[in-house]
Amino acid sequence: MAGPEEGLAAPAQEELEALAAIFCGPGEWEVLSRSGTQGAMCRVLTKAEGPSGADTPLELVFHLPAGYPACLPGVSVSSERLTRAQCAAVRDKLLEQAQGFLPEPMVHQLVVWVQQNLRHLLAAPGSGAGPGTCPAASATEAEGPWMTLLHLDHMRAKTRYVRTEYLVLQKTSKVDVDSSGKKCRERMASVLWEARAPPGHARFLAFEVKELSSLDELRKEFETAGLEALFPECVLGLVK
Repeated sequence: MAGPEEGLAAPAQEELEALAAIFCGPGEWEVLSRSGTQGAMCRVLTKAEGPSGADTPLELVFHLPAGYPACLPGVSVSSERLTRAQCAAVRDKLLEQAQGFLPEPMVHQLVVWVQQNLRHLLAAPGSGAGPGTCPAASATEAEGPWMTLLHLDHMRAKTRYVRTEYLVLQKTSKVDVDSSGKKCRERMASVLWEARAPPGHARFLAFEVKELSSLDELRKEFETAGLEALFPECVLGLVK
């Protein structure tokens, strides 16, 4: 007999596993249905800052067709604090954003995007929020991208780290395993350095994993990234 995941593309299957690890709080995540012909339907319960500054609960339902992620997911948005027109505006904007993620898995990116942009989206004229002025610039537009240098003391579940984009939710998501093999949150990461990225900097726009065998190779990576001054300051002190 065919398994419940037959027909789903491997990236979609891996994404469902990763999302279950990321949204691990009570009631945050649920797979509503899954089949080889119809794809999968999943629900994420989250919160985002609304126009008034208060947290707005959101229920996001994603339909991942059998051809996903080569094709767009279906999205529905509902919230007890938003009107039907506002929910429709958020859904339309999510689908617009989804175009830019093809053909990669995108559910987590879309959830993070709505968490970061809901307030500005609802403040825009025509969003169903009523009359208002032009929205303020988003955090990305106002401040630009930031770079953060992290130190991880250990990494038992390397594959899970790569799949779940731990840089975004490493402190709140179960992206590692403990000594007994159970899923756990990352507690042994420390921020070594953080600053706004220089204008035009485009080296770290995608998630990438590199395995280096020596300090010299690591030093060259810092030099290539234009961060050579950080190497003696932040890295050498860890190996003394």
